[in-house]
Amino acid sequence: MTLQMQLVAITLDCPDPLALAAFYQQATGLEPHPKSDADFAGLNGEHGLLIGFQRVDDYRAPSWPDQIVPQQLHICFQIEGGLGEAESRLLELGASKPDHQPHGDKARVLTDPAGHPFCISTL
Repeated sequence: MTLQMQLVAITLDCPDPLALAAFYQQATGLEPHPKSDADFAGLNGEHGLLIGFQRVDDYRAPSWPDQIVPQQLHICFQIEGGLGEAESRLLELGASKPDHQPHGDKARVLTDPAGHPFCISTL
């Protein structure tokens, strides 16, 4: 018998859930979950998928690409348009760009304001 599971939420640890939710809201256009607060904030995604952000005391940001503090999670986003334009906008919103870029011109690795690495690539 095959187990049927549907992914309904992805939650990232962070020091400030509302701030990290605001970053991803501006980057993706997803709507905030109405019950978001200072301990847990969420964004309502497509097909019922929730992206959540939960407060963790003494949070330590991942140290990607080394694994001194493991990355914990890696999210990939497909974008429309050019990588350079999307990268510039995300950097304006508070993302950072690590020196190590393993994908050449195919994709860019950035880190969100809490240090989680994520990739952007074109459609």
